[in-house]
Amino acid sequence: MSLEPVDSVAPPAPMPVAQGPLPADEVDVVVIGGGINGTGVARDLALRGLRVALFERNDLAYGASGNSSGMIHGGARYMLQSPQVTASSCRDSGYIQRIAPHLLFRIPFLMPLRSGAQGRVMFELIDAYFQAYDDYQPLKRGESHCRLDASEMARLEPGLVGSHVGGITFDEWGVDGGRLCVLGAIDAIEHGARVHLHTTVEGVESVPARPDRAAGYVVSARHRMTGETSRVAARVVVNATGAWSPITAAIASLGQVRTRVRPGKGIHVVLDRRITNYAILSKAIDGRQVFLYPWQNVSLVGTTDDDYYGDLDDVRATSEEVRYLVQGVAKVFPSIREARAIGTYAGVRPTLYDYGPSEDALSRDHRIVDHGLEGAPGVYSMVGGKLASYRMFAQELCDLVAPRHFDVTVPCSTHERPLPGGDRVPDALALADAHGVTPVCARRLVYRHGSRAHDVFERAARVPAEHDVVCPCEPVLEAEIRHVVREEMARTVDDVARRTRLGLGACGGMRCAARCGQIVAEELGIAPAEGRTMALDFLVQQARTRVVALGPQQAQQEALTLAHVRASLGEPR
Repeated sequence: MSLEPVDSVAPPAPMPVAQGPLPADEVDVVVIGGGINGTGVARDLALRGLRVALFERNDLAYGASGNSSGMIHGGARYMLQSPQVTASSCRDSGYIQRIAPHLLFRIPFLMPLRSGAQGRVMFELIDAYFQAYDDYQPLKRGESHCRLDASEMARLEPGLVGSHVGGITFDEWGVDGGRLCVLGAIDAIEHGARVHLHTTVEGVESVPARPDRAAGYVVSARHRMTGETSRVAARVVVNATGAWSPITAAIASLGQVRTRVRPGKGIHVVLDRRITNYAILSKAIDGRQVFLYPWQNVSLVGTTDDDYYGDLDDVRATSEEVRYLVQGVAKVFPSIREARAIGTYAGVRPTLYDYGPSEDALSRDHRIVDHGLEGAPGVYSMVGGKLASYRMFAQELCDLVAPRHFDVTVPCSTHERPLPGGDRVPDALALADAHGVTPVCARRLVYRHGSRAHDVFERAARVPAEHDVVCPCEPVLEAEIRHVVREEMARTVDDVARRTRLGLGACGGMRCAARCGQIVAEELGIAPAEGRTMALDFLVQQARTRVVALGPQQAQQEALTLAHVRASLGEPR
């Protein structure tokens, strides 16, 4: 990480000055962006006793944080060029396991190495490389790598094809990035922060100092659902909007403030079940690394890494990208072509800007941009970074801001304090027996909520009807849907899906979206028609992400099913 003031190419333009009296609503820091960096900063500052308001124009984890590969990995491939990225990622992985033990799961990787004239030499070199990576494993509680001969590798994964000299295994950790954001936001709220979702920041105006108040800013925002506007005064503004950072700076009208990122699009294909016990590395046709890996109760194929110049609010996979990934994995694991694809998702990485290198050669380091030299003291942008080292990135920002602007020297505690539900992991089988649900249902609830799974079960105990399974694919209980609306700020069916994975299974929401829309409408006290509309919006969105990965017959069948659902919801076909 480096602290980099961006050189201004022109004298700072005068900042727009707020007119009229200050609003009554004042905080210390406004954070813009509800991804992993924004929620990480909000939580850290709140734990240090500062007053924080966070604004997110969509939902928590709407961008890259909720559309990543879902791994807290050490970044073995960065070890030669950026060893500090590998070290920080491994160290933070260990901390995240400590504060959210229920949310992480081990993913063993298998790297097959083909036979050939140079096969044995490459085997020895890669073995030596991972011996060096083993030095980082204790930081993230990982197992040392293993060297396998061809027969051992075939016994581990019979689906591999081709002639191999052997293989290497190494250890990484999986996580649900969306849940990680949600838990960080909840903890921030429980320590005094205010989180405003579906709220667009429309302007940031400077406020001159007065005898009773330091200089600062007034942030104007509008709720996208209700149209309600608000103005919040703060001494510090943190731009944590990832790939949207340059747009946020421009919309905020912050004089000469600017940030630069090189957005990189990554897509994943979702398969309907775990088809292997190991993550399998392969190479695509252009030599880039791709992989198939078990993730929660599905399998994922990933990932692309391409410069992206499109609409950041409408990032979708294409059929060409899907074929690129499947073809790359099929070279070593051909049975992937027989697996059922049930969807895709896409995100945009906020990679540090660099002109020239190929996308996959760009640094995964992070940077804090101090805009003080551009006429905006107290404004910072967070650029770059990885899911695996988000907590450390947030700590670096807060270690800078808290003493500089507020004379607060309280040390960071985000590596020690458990996230909500992370204080202990309940016995899922005991919960299943006690509450009359299936072991799978109890395990999934414990995975998402940790010790707070008890809160969901207590709701269901008070209202027996809430034991009903709304989403059989995941599964998701009615009690959990009501819980995430009341306790986790879900406001739409899409929000519920991001928190529970409702509707993201094999049926694409066909069996659960309508009922979920009814429940959300009841909880929010809005008209049933609005619940139907948000259910239909979710189904259409799911269909758009799924169709690029489906075969002709499955696509035709899903189109007919969606038309039937539209009709049942009273919408035109």
